[in-house]
Amino acid sequence: MTEQTDFSAWIDRTDKGLPEEVTGRLLDRYRATFDPHLADTGHAPAGIHWCLSPPVVTAALLGEDGHPRKGGFLPPVPLPRRMWAGGELEFLDPLREGDIVTRTSRIADIRRKEGRSGVLCFVTVNHEHATHRGVAIRERQDIVYRAAATAPATAALANARGDADLQAEVPVDTVMLFRYSALTFNGHRIHYDEHYARAVEFYPGLVIHGPLQATLLLNFAATLGGGMPRKFSFRGESPACGAQTLRLRAWKNAGGSELATVTGDDVTAMTGTATW
Repeated sequence: MTEQTDFSAWIDRTDKGLPEEVTGRLLDRYRATFDPHLADTGHAPAGIHWCLSPPVVTAALLGEDGHPRKGGFLPPVPLPRRMWAGGELEFLDPLREGDIVTRTSRIADIRRKEGRSGVLCFVTVNHEHATHRGVAIRERQDIVYRAAATAPATAALANARGDADLQAEVPVDTVMLFRYSALTFNGHRIHYDEHYARAVEFYPGLVIHGPLQATLLLNFAATLGGGMPRKFSFRGESPACGAQTLRLRAWKNAGGSELATVTGDDVTAMTGTATW
């Protein structure tokens, strides 16, 4: 990727997903995947919107990594590795069983940066998830593209913050990873193909999905705060790889809480902020 690469034509490009119902079957599958780590919100569980209206393409239109090939809605960034870096959610109206949800997406920004590991390209996508009552969730999704790995990354240093006001443990195994990929129609092979994850992208094992971790933190925040936060933001700090027990930690502050997922090696994998 060079300085001259221009993706300005992709700014403001939009995509509208097919409407999808929050069915009882979907709710059952979602709850079975995350039980007992979902907050009781009185409505559809937090994070279930990530299971609705995912991009659907035939196998012939997938890249080697299992993602849909770039150049359709998303720009053809000439960097092969794609990760969900973080995002922010604003909750306006709770989803309910039987709701028909429509997702409308717009590319808001594309930026090239130099990181410690080389050239990075950040693509910001704004989503609106709406029902017949109006917009239910506004979301900012931060996607990062980077160069292909040529060797295993240096292990992250143990840096997790302690002294949490609330802590929980969540066993994450390969079945949970597979189920979440199926729920979200996510074909990215790093989450279920261990040989690919190790040999091609040089991870030390299967990668625990960013939105899976965000779902755990969001529900943890809702449990801590006694209901859904008004806003929730999250950011990936370090990959969490392999079957393990993740620790969820939360620290209360004046307006809400700070949160984190921590790996078995005591490394912060994801941080989050919830406000009410």
